[in-house]
Amino acid sequence: MTEPLALVAGAGAGLGRTLVETLRSKGYAAYGLNRTLPSNPEPWMVRADLSVPEQTEQAVRTLVGAHGAPQLVVHNPAKLVISPFEETSNTDFEDTWRSMVLSGVNLARSVLPDMAEAGSGTFIVSGATASLRGGKNFAAFSSAKAGLRALTQSLAREYGPKGIHVAHVILDGILDTPASRDLHNLDPARMMRPEDVSEIYLSLAQQPRSAWTHELDLRPMGEAF
Repeated sequence: MTEPLALVAGAGAGLGRTLVETLRSKGYAAYGLNRTLPSNPEPWMVRADLSVPEQTEQAVRTLVGAHGAPQLVVHNPAKLVISPFEETSNTDFEDTWRSMVLSGVNLARSVLPDMAEAGSGTFIVSGATASLRGGKNFAAFSSAKAGLRALTQSLAREYGPKGIHVAHVILDGILDTPASRDLHNLDPARMMRPEDVSEIYLSLAQQPRSAWTHELDLRPMGEAF
């Protein structure tokens, strides 16, 4: 039996890479799409700047041609800009929007028609607390994350009747990675383990059609909300 295709857009260190590794261990032909690759990339890493529609389409066409329509697609890119509003340039706003919203548009355009033709599959978008409310010094990031959430809701309503499960996951906490430990100086017990979050994403892809989750919020024990 052919392994089902899974794509993870934004598969860098942390959640994205862990998602790919988890999915490959569960029998998926999982690939990570990244704008840049390390000098010695893993075989499952594919270079594509998702803010460029031609690159996105080319990467997806190659993988679909080899494996068929994706059964699971995760949109996980993020660009974090933290600065006072008056110091946040238009370029900051545009780059943040392109990194998160436009990349979501291009990825969806590249995969959803094939998934709709197959009549099945799951499209998951990684959100954040900023998807729901804008914080001080997060104007660029929050506005892009809120736009991405609205895009996801529109896709869920349009493609749900075609058999595609579209879900938005709010990650209300700090993911436990070496970089985030250094940056935030938090007790790992107060952070979100990428391995655990990956299992939740996988469970969304396995939900029966009679009980789909369209938005899910995840946070570590003790996180204020």
